[in-house]
Amino acid sequence: MFEGFSQETVDFMWGIRFNNERPWFEAHKSDYQTYFLNPMKELGGQVQSALLDRFPKSGLNLKVSRIYRDARRLFGRGPYKDHLWLSLFRFGSESGGDHPVFWFELAPEGWSYGMGFWCAQAAVMEKHRARIDRDPRPLLKLQNKLAKQGEFTLDGPEYSRKKPCAEPRLSEWYNKKSLSVGHEEPLGELIYTPALADRLVEGFSFLMPYYDYFSTLWADGGSAEQAAARELGAE
Repeated sequence: MFEGFSQETVDFMWGIRFNNERPWFEAHKSDYQTYFLNPMKELGGQVQSALLDRFPKSGLNLKVSRIYRDARRLFGRGPYKDHLWLSLFRFGSESGGDHPVFWFELAPEGWSYGMGFWCAQAAVMEKHRARIDRDPRPLLKLQNKLAKQGEFTLDGPEYSRKKPCAEPRLSEWYNKKSLSVGHEEPLGELIYTPALADRLVEGFSFLMPYYDYFSTLWADGGSAEQAAARELGAE
């Protein structure tokens, strides 16, 4: 049962940020496991269980990130992360490049959660735009729902040169290189209480229709441009 994170959790995150080296980590490894990793696993397990109760067919898997950085990608940084995240995902990969994930991330300055792609593959976003071109109504419905609440916002890098979208109300969605619908805020009293799990469950429940929409993109056919090219080739 998740009881909340603690001041020791925050102290460890700041500690590893300013002492990102093996001797310091080894001396504080028990703090990492007790105050950071274990509560994150408890939080993830509780949220996963609640979502599976609400959405029995969702088939969500749980993954908690490792604190160890990939040695091939240190780029001058220390060997450890000063933040952890959990992800919930339906398919076999939690990378978030081909299918979306739900996530919660805790860092020294704050926390965030939401739904989206870590770094969407270009083919996924091509299918995303093709779906809007074919029928913008399903995403318009989700956009209208998003506009009526104050918890989540659309985020993600955009193309420097705007792509023309036939439905102007979806232009922001259409021009994302990758996208997420999320919320972030500074550390506050909530993270120290069991109520954090309830907040995530309610938020992820709201986002489930968005997750369903984007997780089915790979089942779509090619883009409208590809279809037109095939038709021209057949003439």
